[in-house]
Order: sequence, then C-alpha cells, then structure tokens
Amino acid sequence: MNVVKEINKINQRELDLGVSGASWHDEYKDSAYIFVGGIPFDLTEGDVVTIFSQYGEVMDLNMPRDKETGKRRGFAFLMYEDQRSTVLAVDNLNGATVLEKTLRVDHVKDYKQPKIKGEDGEWMEPEEQSLNVKPELIMDDDAASESSASTGGSIDPEDPMRDYLIAQRREAKALKKGKKSKSKGKHKDETPEERRARKARKAEKKSRKAKKVSAGIRGVEELLNSLDGGPRRQRPPSRSPPPQLRRQRSRSRSPRRDAREYPRPRSPSPYGHSRNADRSVGSRREGRRERSRERSGRD
Repeated sequence: MNVVKEINKINQRELDLGVSGASWHDEYKDSAYIFVGGIPFDLTEGDVVTIFSQYGEVMDLNMPRDKETGKRRGFAFLMYEDQRSTVLAVDNLNGATVLEKTLRVDHVKDYKQPKIKGEDGEWMEPEEQSLNVKPELIMDDDAASESSASTGGSIDPEDPMRDYLIAQRREAKALKKGKKSKSKGKHKDETPEERRARKARKAEKKSRKAKKVSAGIRGVEELLNSLDGGPRRQRPPSRSPPPQLRRQRSRSRSPRRDAREYPRPRSPSPYGHSRNADRSVGSRREGRRERSRERSGRD
C-alpha cells in the first residue's frame, strides 16, 4: 500500500509543478512490462487482459501460480505492444479498486521471462520472446478470398478503410469473371463437330494471311531486281592487301614534306636564266624584225 501511495504522490507532484519533458517514467522507457499486484484470486488471465487493454494492446501476460495447489498468487507481469501504454496504465490504474482490493501497478525495468523445460527435462531460458496473449488477425471468408487475389494482401480488421477496400476487390473480381463468362458464352452451345470446324476455319484463315504476306514480299523483291537490271550481285571481295602488309608499306614510305616548308628548286638554265626568259627575249627579236621589214617595204 505504501508503494501505491508513493507513486500517486510522485504523479501529483509532477502535476502541481507542471513538469514538461522530463518525467520519472523516462527511467523505464526501454521496457514495455509492468507489474500488477493485489489482483483478486477470482480474476482470470482474460479478466486482467480486459482491464488493462483499455490503455493499449496487451501482448504477453505472466500470472504465476502455486506449484503444489495451482492457485493464482495474486500478481502478474504484463507486456504492452507500445511502451507508452505502460505510462498510462501506471498513472490511471495504480491504486484502483477491483473487487474490494487495491491494485498496485508499477514499471518493471529488467524483466526476465520464466524458464521452460527442455527436451531433457532441465529448466532453461526461452530463446524467443513470449507473446502468449497476442491478438490473432481475424478475417472473414470474403476477406480471405480477396487477400489471395493479385490485387493485394490481407487487410487489417481494424483498418477504417477495410470495408471500402473489400468492396473494391469484389467489384474487380466480378468484372474479371464477367469478361471470362462473355468469352465462353459465345460458343457455349456448340457441338464438338462445330468446334473442330471453327478451329479449322481459323487455321485456314491464318494460313491465307501468311501466304498473302509472303506473296507481297516476293513482289517487292522482283520489283527491286527489275529496277537494278537483274538480280542483285554480290560485292566482289576486296583486293586490298591484308592489314599487316599495309602497315609495313606505310612504315617503309618516307614522310611527305610540306611544299611550304621545302620549296621545289628550279632546274638551272645553261644560259644563266630560265626558259621563260628565253621565250620573252625571242618574241621581242621577232617583233623587231617585223617592224624593220615594214619600214623597208614603205621606202
């Protein structure tokens, strides 16, 4: 009873001081377990879960019993899905009266799961986290059938959009079935002979279409051959030497010189001047001779 009063005093002191941010609950922020004491012996595990589930989803519950008599010992360790639910449970249910008994609710910093018997009969610590009161995902037949479809996975029963999503999946499924039934309804009453005849007509239609395509390709090829003057000739093989000989020839050749850097020398004339100069001198002499003849003719 003293612990219950101390917890209530601490909570009341925080309310009076208006403490914001830091709180004594922060010391237990890494643990989602709480201790519940003063439980009436008439309460079952389901009753305890019902009382404490109003502040969060209960995932694990450990109510020790007497090994000899099997009766409940009046306390339990309870785990919430969200650690913040432990703060609400401690603040609201600590000191509450249930069946004329006062509950003591407090945080648990380091909780150790009860040991279990192994195959050899020895007690050993469990390897996995115990979740013995974790709620199961309940789905109706319609939701289960919709979850197996390719449109999506399972829907959480607590999802506010659950009914809308299920209705959408049902409409999509009905539309898909309607398309299939329409395609099957066309040939629903035909006999096996009619079915074979229909398939034969379909195959013949495909073969005619393939022949038309091949005939068109042949016509295009004939047109191209007539434009080219006959069938297309294959390109003769090149007579160029192999790349190795080409590389050897290119290396043996001397590099070409630029005409700007190295001007070509002119061949010297035996008369000390170029051939162009000789031509100009000869033409001048011929001109003089013609003029002298004209003068002598006049005289």
